[in-house]
Amino acid sequence: MKKLYTFLAVLLMTASTFAQTPEKMSYQAVVRDSGDNLVSSQPVGMQISILRTTATGTAVYVETQTPTTNVNGLVTLEIGTGTVVSGDFTTIDWSTSSYFIKTETDPTGGSSYTITGTSQLLSVPYALHAKTVKQPTYNVNTFYAELGGYVIEVNSVGSHGLVVAMQDQGASYWYEANDLLSNASNHDYNGKKFKDWRLPTKRELNLMYLVYDNGNGATLNANYYWSSTEYRSNDAWFQHFDVGLQDEGNKLNINHVRAVRAF
Repeated sequence: MKKLYTFLAVLLMTASTFAQTPEKMSYQAVVRDSGDNLVSSQPVGMQISILRTTATGTAVYVETQTPTTNVNGLVTLEIGTGTVVSGDFTTIDWSTSSYFIKTETDPTGGSSYTITGTSQLLSVPYALHAKTVKQPTYNVNTFYAELGGYVIEVNSVGSHGLVVAMQDQGASYWYEANDLLSNASNHDYNGKKFKDWRLPTKRELNLMYLVYDNGNGATLNANYYWSSTEYRSNDAWFQHFDVGLQDEGNKLNINHVRAVRAF
């Protein structure tokens, strides 16, 4: 009977579910006693171990918890929030190895664990895995081939921002500017692989002037460039890259187009 009891427990543990949350992992299991009866509405003692590489591998993290089962014998807990026995859940490098969860359970609520089950984490929760994957850092005023252009803005950690294309995409009416971008044949090789080039907003156009153009017409042509920001139904904002002036103009005017894309 004892072997059958343990085997059933392992199957139940393997069927438990996981959900991603920052710094913790949801876990559920059904607890039964030696008579195969549900252990309902009572505390159970549990020790949870994260094992590396194999089902018998080194425990990189161990904690204990005393959750209470519901009327159906289901116990739900958050791994990473229990009483720590060893290790640090927040420093596990999920990207470097396979991991297994070992659970040891005492249906009476103590620490005399009689149910043991081990199951592999086949898919590490994304929020946990993402913490251990090194993100590239980008700088303003720099060309990056992998981004297809010149970075003119980044966030506080340099992981995301805005890129300006290395060539003008031509000149057109405001109404046709986006068509010009989507059909552009004069992007450089790296820029061609991206399909999300667009007109810059009024703010982004000025940023292009201040950062990429150095505010003096040294890089871009000393011409008028369209923004995507409308002024009213027949007018849109543009900027003169000789002096940096922004103004509104009729959408049927012909101005230059220079694309940007977010990364």
